[in-house]
Amino acid sequence: MTRFFIAALLSVSATFATASEDIPDQYPQSELYAKPVEVIPHVFSAIGATAPPTYENSGHNNNLSFIVTYEGVVVINGGASYRLAAALHEEIRAVTDQPVVLVINENGQGHAMLGNSYWAEQGIEILAHVDAIAAFEEEADFILQGMQRYNRDKAEGTTIALPTRSFTDREVVSLGGVDIEVLHLGPSHDPGDTQVWIPQWGIIIAGDIAFHERMLPIFQGTCTKCWIETWDEKLEPLAPTYVIPGHGHPTNFDQVRRYTRNYLVDLRDKIGAHIDEGGDLAGAYYVDQERWKHLDTFEELATKNAGRVYEEMEWE
Repeated sequence: MTRFFIAALLSVSATFATASEDIPDQYPQSELYAKPVEVIPHVFSAIGATAPPTYENSGHNNNLSFIVTYEGVVVINGGASYRLAAALHEEIRAVTDQPVVLVINENGQGHAMLGNSYWAEQGIEILAHVDAIAAFEEEADFILQGMQRYNRDKAEGTTIALPTRSFTDREVVSLGGVDIEVLHLGPSHDPGDTQVWIPQWGIIIAGDIAFHERMLPIFQGTCTKCWIETWDEKLEPLAPTYVIPGHGHPTNFDQVRRYTRNYLVDLRDKIGAHIDEGGDLAGAYYVDQERWKHLDTFEELATKNAGRVYEEMEWE
């Protein structure tokens, strides 16, 4: 297994520049930004662009993964549109004759849930955390309209389709001799963030609790202190060997720790020192984040992240 994973990583690394937000569509014959690759035996992922959603990447700027068993296929993420979900399904059919039996949404964002309309049309169950469902339902019309603006004709067929099943902390899906643990470890990036953990294979499809090639976004209302606590108390003990993050290539746990937990700790330390020195919100935007400048979406997110952490820590 380890040798296989190293080989897969080397294959991906051969085109490592594809992590850049400046790289154009890698799979022009499909609406997918990139063709799915087999990360470890039976676990595949179509790695999205580490860039904002655009017409050129069809909104495929997250990772769309699937697990193949002899009793069916489990898909992780509905995709950003009906057509993108259909394109992923076409790739699944090229890999296996097994039917898709479950779709898991990793959070309530558009690129996780807008493709649900396709999967629902196929009569497939869709599972998500209760908080992710609530967040999506509240903003669904706004999210759909945003996708329609950038995706234009590629938005055809996409409608709002809520998950058909929900969970709170943990649900185990046993399929074809594989125990797939669907987890909500605690507060992190977004309401209802979901992780898919396969202990027997040592792999976690981590979703947006873990980042490494692009800068993580901190949203209004994100509790970075809680995110670090969730990481230390719940994610760290799992100690996965292989990680498919929400964005960017498959990697190892040390790498996502470095660019997620360590980034959050570093930014909070910088903002804490700024507050202790009597600094205000305007000055917080300019705390030193040079160490992270090489990450994709740095220009879009670094100052926003600093401002939001200041607003959080000002009242801690």
